[in-house]
Amino acid sequence: MSVPTPVWFITAASSGFGKCMALEALARGHKVIASARSLSRIAELKEAGADTVVLDVTSPLEELERVAKEANDKYGYITHLANVAGYVLVGAVEETSPEQDLKIFTTNVLGTLNVVKAFLTHLRATSGHRTISNFGSVVSWQGGAGYALYAGTKWAVSGITEGLRAELAPLGISVTVIEPGYYRTAVLAEGVQVQSEKHIDVYEDGDVGELRKWLEGKHGTQRGDTAKACRVIIDVLTMSGCAEGKEIPIRVVLGEDAHQVIREKCESTLKLLDEWEGAATNTDFD
Repeated sequence: MSVPTPVWFITAASSGFGKCMALEALARGHKVIASARSLSRIAELKEAGADTVVLDVTSPLEELERVAKEANDKYGYITHLANVAGYVLVGAVEETSPEQDLKIFTTNVLGTLNVVKAFLTHLRATSGHRTISNFGSVVSWQGGAGYALYAGTKWAVSGITEGLRAELAPLGISVTVIEPGYYRTAVLAEGVQVQSEKHIDVYEDGDVGELRKWLEGKHGTQRGDTAKACRVIIDVLTMSGCAEGKEIPIRVVLGEDAHQVIREKCESTLKLLDEWEGAATNTDFD
């Protein structure tokens, strides 16, 4: 029995990981349906052989379901859904507005969630190997001054993905969260990262201000090679290449920097548990 050609649906495919994943999948002979908020932003992918569609992940669920049905009807099935859409909000918690807070959660978390909801009917109806990959980040593990809101969205994506994985495993659908470190994408470019509406002096003179200065020169200098990372991602999600013979893991941690952060977080958490074991655990009913 022949294995069907993989068909990918990728959000935010205009740049960064979305674009690189699309190009890598096309290079392997897979079918790709690439989406972005406007077709002009993904014209290069169309020239490379992808089908292109307009999709704003913040659209109402009914609109996302319409796009999902049309995408599924294109080849009769979809095997891989990749949720890449998201952006960075920079600023202290006191400096960001409620509107900014709502917007970043609407895009980074609810957008991911609703795209999954829209496509699941079609993924469940497809036989064989199927995956959902949601993009978290190294900051899914470690928040910090100046990016609490962004970290909060990525922690949420990670937690939702873990639960979704448990729900869909019995249905034969593999789910993973991809957690990159710092890669040379547009996410930190001027005009892409969003700044808080207010800048308060007390924060500007501290760690938040230092983060802003650091970010000014960071775009284009990140050590991570996005194309190399996407080769690993496609290998993992198709269980081929470096992932041949392995199951799809619960998370794909990309980059030496991300591995270091997560190891340190795990070690510090174990130390905390050891320090408070006893006082904090002797709290059950006798």
